[in-house]
Amino acid sequence: MQPNKHFLLFLFVLLCGIATLSAQEDLIKPLPIKASKDTIIAPLLPPNILNDSVRVDSVNTDTVPKKQPLLLDKIQYKAKDYVKLSQKDNKIYLYDEAEIFYQDTELKAGVIVMDYVKNEVYAGRMKDSLGNYSQLPFFKQGDQEVRPDSIRFNFDTQKALIWNSRTEQQAGLGQLGSDAMKVYAQKTKKENDSVYFMSEGKLTTSSDTVNPDYYIRVRKAKFVPKKKIIAGYSNMYIADVPTPIALPFAYFPLTTGRVAGILFPTFGNDPNRGYFIQNGGYYLPISEYVDLSITGDYYTNGSYGLQGQSIYSKRYKFRGNINISYENLVTSQKGFDDYSRSSNYNIRISHSQDAKASPNSRFSASVNLGSSQYYTNSLNQINRNNSQTNTFASSISYSKTFPEYPSVNTSLTVSHTQNSRTQVINMSLPTFQASMERIYPFVKRDEIKKGIFENINFQYDVNAQNSITTDEENFFKSGMFDEARVGARHRIPIATNFKLAKYLSVSLSGNYEDIWTMKTVRRQYDAEAAQVVTDTINGFDRFNRYSLGTSIGTTVYGTWNFGEDKKIQALRHVMRPSVSYSYTPSFEQFYETYTDGEGEEVQYTPFETSIYGRPSLNKGSSLSFSLQNSLEAKIRDKDSTATEPRKVKILSNLSFSANYNLEADSLKLSPISMNGATEIIKNVPINFAATFDPYAIDNNGRRINTLNIKNGGGLARLTSARINTGFSLNSEMFQKGGSKKKDDTDKQSDFSDNPFAMDDIRGDAGSRFNDRENSRNKNDQDNEDQPIYNNKLPWDARFTYVASYNNSNRQSEITNHSLMFSGNIQLTPKWEVGFNSGYDIKNKGFTDTRFAFKRDLGSFRLSFDWTPFGRFERWYFFIGIKSSILSDIKWENRSQR
Repeated sequence: MQPNKHFLLFLFVLLCGIATLSAQEDLIKPLPIKASKDTIIAPLLPPNILNDSVRVDSVNTDTVPKKQPLLLDKIQYKAKDYVKLSQKDNKIYLYDEAEIFYQDTELKAGVIVMDYVKNEVYAGRMKDSLGNYSQLPFFKQGDQEVRPDSIRFNFDTQKALIWNSRTEQQAGLGQLGSDAMKVYAQKTKKENDSVYFMSEGKLTTSSDTVNPDYYIRVRKAKFVPKKKIIAGYSNMYIADVPTPIALPFAYFPLTTGRVAGILFPTFGNDPNRGYFIQNGGYYLPISEYVDLSITGDYYTNGSYGLQGQSIYSKRYKFRGNINISYENLVTSQKGFDDYSRSSNYNIRISHSQDAKASPNSRFSASVNLGSSQYYTNSLNQINRNNSQTNTFASSISYSKTFPEYPSVNTSLTVSHTQNSRTQVINMSLPTFQASMERIYPFVKRDEIKKGIFENINFQYDVNAQNSITTDEENFFKSGMFDEARVGARHRIPIATNFKLAKYLSVSLSGNYEDIWTMKTVRRQYDAEAAQVVTDTINGFDRFNRYSLGTSIGTTVYGTWNFGEDKKIQALRHVMRPSVSYSYTPSFEQFYETYTDGEGEEVQYTPFETSIYGRPSLNKGSSLSFSLQNSLEAKIRDKDSTATEPRKVKILSNLSFSANYNLEADSLKLSPISMNGATEIIKNVPINFAATFDPYAIDNNGRRINTLNIKNGGGLARLTSARINTGFSLNSEMFQKGGSKKKDDTDKQSDFSDNPFAMDDIRGDAGSRFNDRENSRNKNDQDNEDQPIYNNKLPWDARFTYVASYNNSNRQSEITNHSLMFSGNIQLTPKWEVGFNSGYDIKNKGFTDTRFAFKRDLGSFRLSFDWTPFGRFERWYFFIGIKSSILSDIKWENRSQR
């Protein structure tokens, strides 16, 4: 038998190696005296003796990194029932609450089978004797979660096949508000961590992925978690019934945060302007602090509208928004008699500064200006709520405080008011104000003030402004500055107070004002024109005025105790009478005269156009009287466990005031004013006011210097009166045990604050940067048992009653008598009806009346807004998906008016 040549070679190499190692060991040992044996040393083996026939790479070091092993970590597994190892099948079987953990991958299921040769794992459900499945697999890799019926996963390639997968993707505005897209697919192939391919999938925002109330069916799709879903032919199913809402291909963004994209418009038809699209445009997040949305409206008759909105925010610094709208409205068609064209615009700006940003300075803005008829004539449904706005107001201000003593507060303000009915515009461009804190010159700042001298104090303030009054026609034109008035007022008030006879409080005060103006008038009589000519003189001029005053008052308490065994245990009456005196001298030195056509001298003041009033020509000296009252009662509580009686304000206020003019030759006593308030009916505040005139009137309705009682009347004539009250009612007030706290959101109405806010119907199109105010999603959660309303329907209502009376000329007229009411009723847990109306009792007619109907349809919301009669008679219907992800899937229609 021939020996194996490989074995002989191996033996030869082994022997040579042993000899070599022995020789090398001899070299490092201490030298012997002399070698007596053979000194021939075996030669070293060539380094490549085993690979002589193998070509060696000329590159010494391989720079290509070595391939990592397929499994980079240990696989941990466990199960509740048993773990079975089959060496024959090279598999591990885990049964009942089986779990596998590998790096960031987690798999839980009822049954798991792991092939440790192929490094694959299969997970599935458990089936009991009745055929019911339980312990569905749960697969998590990183932050991606899938809940399928079964899954096959390879640890080496990280690929997977998933059957009947269910996953949830957050999309929307991240921390500011987000919605969840539920993704279901019969079969899913996981290509890698970022790409999945789906077959026969369903997309929905309904919480029930097994039996959703609606879904979008996709035949094939590419799914990139947290980014997008790209699908082929897709169509919408409602209650498993296919609808004609379909697309040949579809793109579903799943990104969180603010992402640029198209804003889907609303379609409709208007009889005067034709077919239209509204609120379509583009949204662009400029940066993490600022965004921009541009939308537009277009009508087939040529009408169009443009809207731009920018929202900005920087945490702990400031936040605000800018809205600019323009509409070009065309009615009918050219050539027709009813053809008309008009344009409207509106500018709204809001800015607020965080108080922490700068404690001693602050900038704020609130701007609302535009065409007076913008809200009334606008056909855009989002402006429906503001159709009855009569006043536009704006204010932009910067304020700064200098805290060093004495501290000074300064502010610079630009303001604007506009009456949409009269189209009169008042502006202040700008107003500067500064005020110094109160100074006590005879005592240190932190010491207690006592006596008349230590309480002497004074202040200083200045107010300067450029006042403009114009109309809408001249607004933003050079003509608006023609009647501008510029002026300033410097004021120094001085005051002190002290006690007199322990119970009387006395105060002394004086006020000095210096008025500056940049425009005065001069009058003279033109004999040729036979009229008075008024010339305006531009230039600086000034006048001053001052006044003095004093007052004395006290507080009187009266208490009546009836005993703790009585229902009314005590009454407390508080009176605060006071008498004050004021004196203003005549400033006739600031008056001039001219001679009229009849030769009589007429006095006038050049400062009659001053912003801060004119100097008084007549001396003023008057006494003022006032009496304030309040009446409270202590009533035994109906609750026998209560330890303290209940306090009831019978009269929270009842005050009388009048003046007596010491300088007047007649009619020295002014009308007596009365104001009062009571809440004797719990939660029903009642306010009332009246004026009484002690003098009689003649047949022409003018006051005469004869007391009314001497003219055959009473002590005083009732010349005017007013009463108003407002209160709320709800069904909980009439339930046994009293009213409940409104923490039960399941029965809380959406209409409690604003029953007719269109934002609840359409969603706020401009709040993509801020948290979106979506409709309630509580019914999209678990299908819990809903309460059944029998004869106890949740409801609430609010009432406001106003009545006013005028009898200044014996006309005895009711000038205003109306009742306003609003509320809602929850017919079922998902049906609500709201209303808002009023009745003019005097004119016997209803005011603007609106009804709002809402239906919660699970994943959808339905609403119907109806104004049945009046100037704004119209209706509006909307149905759409609640979730902001698919909020563009909607249908709306409105009345053709």
